[in-house]
Amino acid sequence: MHSHQPRLIAPNRQLAMVPAYLCAGLAAWLLFSAAHGQDNSAIPGPTEIRLWPSEAPFARGGSPHDVPSAYWYPATSAGADEDSRSILIVLPGGGYGTLAIDHEGHDIARWANSLGMSALVVQYRHGGRGYRHPVPMLDAQRAVRLVRHRASQWHVDPQRVGVIGFSAGGHLASTLLTHFDNGNVDAEDAIDRLSCRPDFGILCYPVIALGEEFTHAGSQRNLLGEQPDASLVASLSNDKQVQQDTPPCFVWHTADDRVVAVENSLRFAAALIRKGVPCELHVFPHGRHGLGLARGHVGPDQWPELCSTWMKTIGVLRDGEPAR
Repeated sequence: MHSHQPRLIAPNRQLAMVPAYLCAGLAAWLLFSAAHGQDNSAIPGPTEIRLWPSEAPFARGGSPHDVPSAYWYPATSAGADEDSRSILIVLPGGGYGTLAIDHEGHDIARWANSLGMSALVVQYRHGGRGYRHPVPMLDAQRAVRLVRHRASQWHVDPQRVGVIGFSAGGHLASTLLTHFDNGNVDAEDAIDRLSCRPDFGILCYPVIALGEEFTHAGSQRNLLGEQPDASLVASLSNDKQVQQDTPPCFVWHTADDRVVAVENSLRFAAALIRKGVPCELHVFPHGRHGLGLARGHVGPDQWPELCSTWMKTIGVLRDGEPAR
């Protein structure tokens, strides 16, 4: 139902994430690396690439913040058939006003690499630089299309293209999951002919619902402006946009998040379940907002291990049928 072909980019940093039950000490790290065949010295740095070779849509100038780009982190672990590797497109949070590029971007890409996945960390344009909807969505959709365009070159499976987003980046990820197309077959740009539908999604303490009492007001304002049209607010309240062809999702949050209310994740998961979309939801009792990999935070630090297990169940981290 959707065409595929990839192309993207990713950065570098601490390689893998230590499972919660192994602790965060050096011994645990060594055990984890050995178990996954990791050689820290062999991990290359990321390559930065432009999402568009020339001027991006709606560009306001030629400064670096007007040029959407991504960091390409190729998979480094050996074992599986190179061309069957999955890829995570990483969307950092920041309230649509900045990007938490390190702990919600590069760290996540290194975690994906530790699982044998490639990763692409997207530096999308946002309200902090004067860019509102639909610009962040267009940048993220372009990343998905680009990955599929470069699938053979990057040795990734075009049917195992996932998206992971944090906070406002979680809203952007949920927008990809609910506002996608199969590409424009008549487009002059070959990349634009490809589907921008992710095959699976991972939402981490995401902003989801707009126009509600519990909505993260700053994210909505930075994305849509001070007084957005009600129909636009509704269209980007992504719990209301879930359909039967929405990709499978893993969602996690903390119950006492005081920045982005857990109600966001509850509503999105409920919408997925109502539509029969495969979903796994975890709500941890305690944990501040913006934890990233949550190392050292008992409870939420379980999410990477739980998520990797979930990816195995849907065929992302092993041979077999793709997610959908």
